[in-house]
Amino acid sequence: MRARTSHRPTLAAATQGSGGIGEHLECWLLLILIGTAACERDLDMLDPAPFPPESAVFIDGFGPGVQFSAFGGSKVDALDIEQDLVYEGTAALKFTIPAPSDPSGSYAGGVFHSTGPRDLSQFDALTFWARSSTAATLNTVGIGNDNAGNQLYAATMDNLPLSTRWTKFALPLPLPARLTEERGLFLMAEGSEFPIGYDIWFDNVQFERLGTIVNPRPEIATQSVSGEVGGTLAVGGTRVTFDVNGTDRTVTAAPAYFTFSSSNSGVATVAPDGSVQLVGRGTATITASLGPTAASGEVTVNVSVPPNAPPPTPEVPAEDVISLFSDAYADVHVDTWSAVWDQADVADVQIAGNAAKKYTNLNYAGIEFTSQPVDASAMTELHVDLWTNDDSAFRIKLVDFGANGVFGGGDDTEHEITLNEGSMPPITTGEWNVLDIPLSAFAGLSSRSSLAQMIISGASPTVYLDNVFFYKAVAPEPAEPAPTPSHAADKVVSLFSDAYDDVEVDTWSASWDQADVEDVQIGGNTTKKYTNLVFAGIEFTSSTIDASEMTHFRMDFWTPDATGDPAAFRIKLVDFGADGGFGGGDDTEHELSLTAATDPALATGRWVSFDIPLTTFTGLTTRGHLAQLIISGDPSTVFIDNVYLRR
Repeated sequence: MRARTSHRPTLAAATQGSGGIGEHLECWLLLILIGTAACERDLDMLDPAPFPPESAVFIDGFGPGVQFSAFGGSKVDALDIEQDLVYEGTAALKFTIPAPSDPSGSYAGGVFHSTGPRDLSQFDALTFWARSSTAATLNTVGIGNDNAGNQLYAATMDNLPLSTRWTKFALPLPLPARLTEERGLFLMAEGSEFPIGYDIWFDNVQFERLGTIVNPRPEIATQSVSGEVGGTLAVGGTRVTFDVNGTDRTVTAAPAYFTFSSSNSGVATVAPDGSVQLVGRGTATITASLGPTAASGEVTVNVSVPPNAPPPTPEVPAEDVISLFSDAYADVHVDTWSAVWDQADVADVQIAGNAAKKYTNLNYAGIEFTSQPVDASAMTELHVDLWTNDDSAFRIKLVDFGANGVFGGGDDTEHEITLNEGSMPPITTGEWNVLDIPLSAFAGLSSRSSLAQMIISGASPTVYLDNVFFYKAVAPEPAEPAPTPSHAADKVVSLFSDAYDDVEVDTWSASWDQADVEDVQIGGNTTKKYTNLVFAGIEFTSSTIDASEMTHFRMDFWTPDATGDPAAFRIKLVDFGADGGFGGGDDTEHELSLTAATDPALATGRWVSFDIPLTTFTGLTTRGHLAQLIISGDPSTVFIDNVYLRR
């Protein structure tokens, strides 16, 4: 037998308390006795009337003021009142879960909300009985959603196992003391796990004080987030695990249940709803508690200042540029700077009168120019000005749609590079990064004649972009030729030098390498110029060199590219062994890496003469049949001269 509760107020309830009927009667009697015109009350002394501690959501019918609203996109007629299959009493809730292909909605769900607030602070759980027409897993149940956009105190449990027998479930209230004015009483959402639909029933949906919900273990997700002054971040991963009758139950709880603390309020503060306000540059650690219980986990907030000046104005001649976005050039057509399939928000902003693109909530962003693909086959570099709050990773992907100019046509190619504080070029935080990236670095991009997409992603949720364009680099050249060597000709075996007679070299750029080479004149002196250099194979396999009596390897080197740490230029010598053939089992080789820290050091914009003892090539245990010289490294454009062996 189910007990019934009357909601009619009693006389005692109507006459007691401040402002009740008894007080008004006293005032009227006093007026009659003394003949005054009014009886004043101090309204400022009155407390707000408490909201009712009503427990019922559905018990044989909807509780007082309870209404149901279906979720958008759900099967709106999924709910019915069941009169036959009930747990007890005369009625239960029945939801028809549609098949995934049902045109009336792919799932069932909605919220039971109250027309007026309720005080739920005296309860510790939402309880209900549930069953299904077949074994299933109920996706989500919860409280705190009033179907009017208010979810301050949302709390949910997921993946509840249902059977064909009635089972009682309890959703622990994360912190009941916060629920003094709640309208969102119960929500459910379920999509069919099978090709067909089924039914779910609920009965006795109500709030209770069970007294068996103990050992709360609150937590927030440990993470590091970045933003800029004036921004707002959300604390994620807030949940609580309770012991409910000896079984652990985890509730996803809205941040508003928690009390947050900031280690540095001059950097970040936390509002009652759990949103983090970024107020100053620096780092702060956010911790939390649920009532008196400290939560595990913490959020490290890194706050930076947005740019207050634009990046430098680019100086590449306009005739050598294909611009996607820049005040300095006429831009080609770009369909979108944030495609419908990406996860990012973009806005056009002004920085000291200069237009820039500001990305927020950046996971990845698709920049598309598919309607008019870009032919960048004559271009050599990609230029991007970047402002980021996190230098651990920024990724750029270029996608070429191939000769047919359409996505997925079978000839698409793409490549993604990752830039960080240690890359070349490197990136830093809190300043404009002027990035000039050789298109040869996009090694998987086998064609550049139908570029259609640029995809950016990275560690920082907020980045600024400006001056995004492709260009043809006209690399600076040496103003003077390399110094004329002075070693005696009878002590030299020359591969390339105007100062000596050269031995036969089969090729200065083998078919298997990634480089372009040409002979250029520098002050009337012939010099080898390498561009798009990844690695270049210089081969003299048809007439191998006996360098067994030589003591040094000599090369003059000049580059316009950056040579600071960690840039490197590498030289490898390969000996084919006594059989004089590649891969005969007696080949030896060794590669040296030359940097700004070696002697002599790499340098930009001046000739560097490498005169390296052959003993430094320690892996080169034989030198009687030298057949290959392989150069590689970070500089993309390299001039070399006076390449020879000497003793």
